[in-house]
Amino acid sequence: MNAAVLWTAAGLGAAGLAVRASNALHYPIGYGFDADGNWAYIATLLQSWSLPSPDAAWSTSHPPLFYYLSAGIARGLGAHEPDSAVPAIRLGFAALGTGSAVLAAWLVRRTDPAHPWRAILAGALLLFLPAHLYASAMLNEEVLASFMVGVIAVGAALATTRRDPGSFAAPIALGVVAGLALLTKLSAAVTLAAVPLAYLVEGLRRAAWRPWALRAAAFLVAALLVGGWYYARNWIQHGYLYPHDLAIHSVMHRMPPGERGPADYLRIPAATWSDPQVLHPDLLRSVWGSTHATLWFDGHRHFLPRDAPAVRRTGTALTLLALLPLAAFAAGALGGVRRWAGNARTPDGPLLLLVGFTLAGYVAFTWRNPWFVTVKGTYLLGLGVPFAFYASEVLSRWARRGRPAKAAIAALVGTLLLGSALTFTYGLAFTKSEPPGLPWLERPAR
Repeated sequence: MNAAVLWTAAGLGAAGLAVRASNALHYPIGYGFDADGNWAYIATLLQSWSLPSPDAAWSTSHPPLFYYLSAGIARGLGAHEPDSAVPAIRLGFAALGTGSAVLAAWLVRRTDPAHPWRAILAGALLLFLPAHLYASAMLNEEVLASFMVGVIAVGAALATTRRDPGSFAAPIALGVVAGLALLTKLSAAVTLAAVPLAYLVEGLRRAAWRPWALRAAAFLVAALLVGGWYYARNWIQHGYLYPHDLAIHSVMHRMPPGERGPADYLRIPAATWSDPQVLHPDLLRSVWGSTHATLWFDGHRHFLPRDAPAVRRTGTALTLLALLPLAAFAAGALGGVRRWAGNARTPDGPLLLLVGFTLAGYVAFTWRNPWFVTVKGTYLLGLGVPFAFYASEVLSRWARRGRPAKAAIAALVGTLLLGSALTFTYGLAFTKSEPPGLPWLERPAR
């Protein structure tokens, strides 16, 4: 790897860390998704390490690992008040979250060593993804969970590229990480389907079913031993594996739209780009339009001002520019399907299955919870590594078609990443003065 690649990687990494550190220190306390409820959970643990009941408070229905780690950070620093504890907690997890970009770059470097600039691109796409930037500023578990899912994705993808399944140490270690991810966020359960299925397919294709099946089982057993106890406890004590529709969350039943139909998953209105905020009348019922507006912009307005014309123009620019890497990702994933269908020993199986199960889970979740607050691009951050892997593959291939193509892609992607960094550095281009979120009480529930 030449000096230019190394210096570029170091510069991008430093910039990504600087944005996150600034946000962790300056983003207002109490802002962000469920921030007050999350701090209340942490504050409870600062008084007692006992695991609270799922219905004790707003956030106590969540898996506990993030909250115990956060309380541990606060206790270690002797910080028991939000003004001192929250910035430190956010800083720690934001720094850890940059590891997702490192994982994406490393996977590309290991599987495509002939194109080092592609590895830089993969890392940058995730490092400056708007949803990852603003989630890193918030007091929640999304960045931690997505990092652990990224570790599993990379480990499983590299395992399927080897000539043999290797020792049991690797699948057991990945299973431990999967268990910890389960203790962080239920959505990590998709890894319990994607990884074993990828291993089983690999074993069948190589006519070596037994060793791959044993490693799939080792992964599952380790994951369930580490992370399954919490869900078993819920079942024994409360009669459910994971709480749903608790009385303490009943306010959500008043939120729009209040119901979903198949058309909500098919229609993507122009407001996705012209006015990317999730309570726009045309966007409210569009699941994928709202997802785009929250993945590539702050569609919920927890980070940016609500109605400033400059914010809307910036949202239009970023969401339009995002179509290029999204198109590249789609093309890359389709190419991955063809590659996986025709060859063994590719990294595609775990990555593609992770994409498929995650999107299916997201559809099921938003169908069962038909409110605008449940449509969030941050819920898809676990797809960061597959997204960066496939998008960088196609973008780098397009760039090799000639100097004009290279210049155009560099300009468009560079503008997107720079615009994202400037927009989502709190207080640099925009400072939010009104309360976080959108005033949904002014909107009809149905």
